[in-house]
Amino acid sequence: MSIDPSAAISAGVILRADPDSKITIAAGVCIGMGAIIHAHKGTVEVESGASLGAGVLVVGKGKIGANASIGSLTTIWNHSVESLQVVPSASVLGDKGRPLPEESQPTPDSLEQKPQE
Repeated sequence: MSIDPSAAISAGVILRADPDSKITIAAGVCIGMGAIIHAHKGTVEVESGASLGAGVLVVGKGKIGANASIGSLTTIWNHSVESLQVVPSASVLGDKGRPLPEESQPTPDSLEQKPQE
């Protein structure tokens, strides 16, 4: 994990990097209260001057470009945001689905209703 000393990180922010993953926070970044950044299977890079509002969730890998503004309560899954881009509050970016393990996916037989006795 690499955090520039000039970054402003509010109370309650959680920064988590899984093994073989990395978080990089550049100069002048501002991260709002309660935001969560979870690097998973790659790197999450927040470039200089970017602003992440309160309650933002970033999961997976990707880049928040320089001077981008991410509105509060936004969720970003394995997605990058361009430099200078403004993302409205409560947005959902990236992969909105979640793959299920094959053994947990229903089969036609498991969906059949059995008569009650």
